[in-house]
Amino acid sequence: MNKLGFQANSAQLMSQTKLPLRQRQMIQQGFQQHFQTAVPINEKLTISKHAQLRISQRNIEIAPQTWEKIADKTNEAKKMGVTESLIITDNAALIVSTKNNKVITVMDRDEAISQIFTNINGTIILDK
Repeated sequence: MNKLGFQANSAQLMSQTKLPLRQRQMIQQGFQQHFQTAVPINEKLTISKHAQLRISQRNIEIAPQTWEKIADKTNEAKKMGVTESLIITDNAALIVSTKNNKVITVMDRDEAISQIFTNINGTIILDK
């Protein structure tokens, strides 16, 4: 018995290891395919109309490589259970729904200093 009080059935373990190599490979491939479809590696980040409006109104420029970092960190946060995140870059602050992969709003760093952010359960600070 193990620490949790469960006893492994050695006959079951032996029967699984005695499966032909080809059959074990097919089982493994099936699991990998299912895993890839169940947990997408990188979902595309979208920008809400409100966020697009704020970006243009506030003349905020975010470089393409920064958008890539934002998308990567958003996906990483999502895997950790974060649903709403504050992302701080060198020139902007974004509220992102990691649940929906959508940028909700954007403000410049100077404006963000005087704000109180609510309803977020994760913060991501990107290096310069």
